[in-house]
Amino acid sequence: MAHASRTAFGQGPAAQAEEPVVAIENPEGRSPLLLICEHASNHLPARYGSLGLGSAELESHIAWDPGALGVAKELSRLLDAPLIHATVSRLVLDLNREPSAPDSIWTLSEHTRIPGNLDLDETERAARVREVYDPFHNAVDSFANARKASGQLAAIVSIHSFTPVYRDVPRPWHVGLIFDRDARYARSVEAGLKQDPALVVGMNEPYSPADRVFHTLERHAERRGLPPLMIEIRNDLIRTQDEQASWARRLAPLLREGARTL
Repeated sequence: MAHASRTAFGQGPAAQAEEPVVAIENPEGRSPLLLICEHASNHLPARYGSLGLGSAELESHIAWDPGALGVAKELSRLLDAPLIHATVSRLVLDLNREPSAPDSIWTLSEHTRIPGNLDLDETERAARVREVYDPFHNAVDSFANARKASGQLAAIVSIHSFTPVYRDVPRPWHVGLIFDRDARYARSVEAGLKQDPALVVGMNEPYSPADRVFHTLERHAERRGLPPLMIEIRNDLIRTQDEQASWARRLAPLLREGARTL
């Protein structure tokens, strides 16, 4: 198909039948950490069709962060931490971007054109913000406010994955820790990861806040005076459930110990 329908997800009477754009797991978790996974899903609501993409493209990193949700769920279990994650592909709208940013709705991702996102008018862009961005971030706001008010929130950690090669450039890191002005949590986790000399750890690699990938943590952590940490794991290392569980087991004690020092 050349173009998907421009009808916005969640608009009109049929919206009542659509699944939520956000899920909260382990909401009663006792950990002082809140886990977030914005790029957890490659699901496209039916009204978008395939956005003009093939199945291989919809399984690739342009549609989601492969493996990230598996790591996040296992971390939630190991840490007894609440987890908030998206249930809609970032191809509809990237939840980790300021909604006014041109790339909050991608028309070109790496080398791939997104036909169903071309030539969107302001009405459609506003509808996606209203139906996808607002419910997700409002849910995080409400949950974080309640946890902080009850003294149960010490830091917010977002879980992502990255592709080993981007725009034909190989990326050597196994894992990246992304942070901004408050580096306390990132430095604590870095110290633990570097106990393994075989592990290549990137600090503000392969992305940094200068790449405008820090929107979620800026909105939900920094504005509340909480230490933020974005964890990026190379996606070829977390393809299977066993690999996802292994990385969660590696990270959980470091996140737990680091939180005690905050």
